[in-house]
Amino acid sequence: MKLIRKEIEHIAKLARLDLTEDELEKYGSQLSNVLNYIDQLKEVDVAGVEPTAQITGLENIFRDDVVENWDAKEIDAALKQAPELEDGQIKVKRVLE
Repeated sequence: MKLIRKEIEHIAKLARLDLTEDELEKYGSQLSNVLNYIDQLKEVDVAGVEPTAQITGLENIFRDDVVENWDAKEIDAALKQAPELEDGQIKVKRVLE
């Protein structure tokens, strides 16, 4: 499936990519090749093949959360190692913007 330049520019815009002329040509060609490969996969006969997420037989293993209370000495030792405290809590940098 050969993408036209307008489609490549649209995809780049959606991905918020500011591509040069050379990059538009290069990545457009690569994306077209990927889509051609996907078209080839569509031709494979998968009738009778059961859908699967993984084939190794692994399962998620969860453990129960266990609350362990610390004594005052352990709490003080942990808080002394913190770079900054606020209201008796360890203050950390904001993760989300």
